[in-house]
Amino acid sequence: MRNPNLLIAALVGIALISLSGTAFAAEEAGNTSLGKIIMGGGLIGWVIILLSIISLALAIEHFVTVRRDKLVPPELIDEVEALFEEEEYQEALELCESEPNFLTNILSAGLPKINAGFDAMEKAMDEVAEEEAIKLHQKVGWLSLIGNIAPMMGLFGTVYGMIQAFNEITRLGQAVQPKDLSAGISTALITTLFGLFVAMPSLFFFFVFRNKVIKVSLEITAIADDLVERFRPHAS
Repeated sequence: MRNPNLLIAALVGIALISLSGTAFAAEEAGNTSLGKIIMGGGLIGWVIILLSIISLALAIEHFVTVRRDKLVPPELIDEVEALFEEEEYQEALELCESEPNFLTNILSAGLPKINAGFDAMEKAMDEVAEEEAIKLHQKVGWLSLIGNIAPMMGLFGTVYGMIQAFNEITRLGQAVQPKDLSAGISTALITTLFGLFVAMPSLFFFFVFRNKVIKVSLEITAIADDLVERFRPHAS
C-alpha cells in the first residue's frame, strides 16, 4: 500500500459510517427519528455539527496537501539540482524565489550566504526549516483545537440542559411530569454525544497528520541538506 494513512482514514470512515448506521437503526427501533435527535441538541448541537463539517473538510484538505510530493514537486528538485551542477546559483535562487514552498524557502535563505561561508548558510537554512515546520504544525493544529472544543461544547450543552430541567422542577413543583423534563435532559445527553462523536475522529486525524508533518519535515530538510552538501568545505 503506497499510502497507509489513506488506508487508515478509509477504515475509520467505514467504521464511523457503520456506527452511524447502527445508531440510526436503534433510533428507528425506538421510534425516534434522526432529525428529532439533531433538533434535540438545540443551538449548541448545531454548533457542534458545524465543527464536525469543518473537521472533515480539514482532514480531506490535509490528505491532499500534507504530502512530500505536494509540498515539494520532484521535478522542481531535479531543476534545482541541475542548476547546482552547472554552478548557476543565481538562477537557482531565482527559481526558488519564483516557486515558494517548503524546500525552496529553505534554499532561498541559504543561497544568498554562499560567500559568507557554509556555517552561515547552514544556520540560515536551519532557521527557515524550523519556521516552515512550525507552519505545518499550526496548519494541522486546527484539528486538535476542534477535538478539544467539541467535548467542551458538549459539556456546556449538558450543563445548560440540566439547568433547564431543574428550572422546570422549580416552576411546576410537585406537579412536574417526566415529559416536562425531557427537553432539558435530551439537550444534556445529545450535546454530550455529539461532542464526543466529533472529538474522537478529530483528535485521531490530528495525531495522524502531526506524525506526517514530522516525517515530511525531516525528509525535506534532508533533501535541502543533500543539495547544499557541495558547499561544505572538506578537509584536505
